Amino acid sequence: MTKGLSRKKSTEVSSALHSIAYWQKVLQKYLDPPPAWNPTVALFIGGYCLAGLTIWQWYQGVWPLPVLVGLAFLSLHMEGTVIHDACHKAAHPNQWINQAMGHGAAILLGFSFPVFTRVHLQHHSHVNDPKNDPDHIVSTFGPVWLIAPRFFYHEYFFFNRRLWRKFELLQWGIERGLFIAIIIAGIKYNFMNVIYNLWFGPALMVGVTLGIFFDYLPHRPFLSRNRWTNARVYPSRLMNLLIMGQNYHLVHHLWPSIPWFEYQPAYQAAKPLLDAKGSPQRMGIFESRSDSLNFLYDVLIGIRSHKKRRSKMRPIAKFLPTIRLKRQWIGLLHRTAVIPNYSRKP
Repeated sequence: MTKGLSRKKSTEVSSALHSIAYWQKVLQKYLDPPPAWNPTVALFIGGYCLAGLTIWQWYQGVWPLPVLVGLAFLSLHMEGTVIHDACHKAAHPNQWINQAMGHGAAILLGFSFPVFTRVHLQHHSHVNDPKNDPDHIVSTFGPVWLIAPRFFYHEYFFFNRRLWRKFELLQWGIERGLFIAIIIAGIKYNFMNVIYNLWFGPALMVGVTLGIFFDYLPHRPFLSRNRWTNARVYPSRLMNLLIMGQNYHLVHHLWPSIPWFEYQPAYQAAKPLLDAKGSPQRMGIFESRSDSLNFLYDVLIGIRSHKKRRSKMRPIAKFLPTIRLKRQWIGLLHRTAVIPNYSRKP
């Protein structure tokens, strides 16, 4: 009897290993390093060219301000994908060039590449963990339209958790020093208007875009820590172009070395596997009344408790004038609480 059970367990293990090997083979061409000349390199160069064109046209005074702001936004939006792929070593097969692209994109975005890299990798290790996933705080600690300023939490998280390695603290100092030097030069030489209009303003817009499409939408309702269900896919050719593949975010979480321009074909190849695993493959906003109400709550308030009876928003009930309003407020906090499922079984 024991031998029979042992053989059955061995067969199950072998079957699982065969399945993993099969899917590894199916996806291998997407997992391999990208070619030296690839779309991410084009984004990196194109972003800097657009930024240069925008500044040149500012001083030429020919193009209207909305056009210049739009171009500056597009420039930074492109570099957002570059820094993301570079932190996963998927921007270029040569690691020195990959690093240079990451730092270059970070400078244009006003980020720090070591901070972005280390904090983002923590997110991958602890998806939807309220204590250890830095992006969970960004997504669930205020209204969606104010998501951009919450990215400053990443810098705090980086230093609080002492995430730097080797020369990364020095790199952070150089990049932050360069940022401060540009601001000081802007004040001294009177080009702060360029910085406000063509850098800070578009960067704020990009922060909202990244926050919504990289952090908020892919991980809501923020309840699962299982690798097959902790993020989602919402297939769309248009969205694939506009947000450069982030609508296939679960594909990125499952196989982080796949570059952004191969998310869509990798998803199409792996779709039977995702179907079998029950992976969410819709945006998840309007699927039910509960989804819609939760989305509306996130747009207007967005602060979510992780313990129904100990919500940080619960004391507000004391200031409401009637018992009915107090009960409705507490009921709302209960319905919108985020209590992740810590089961991470494959």
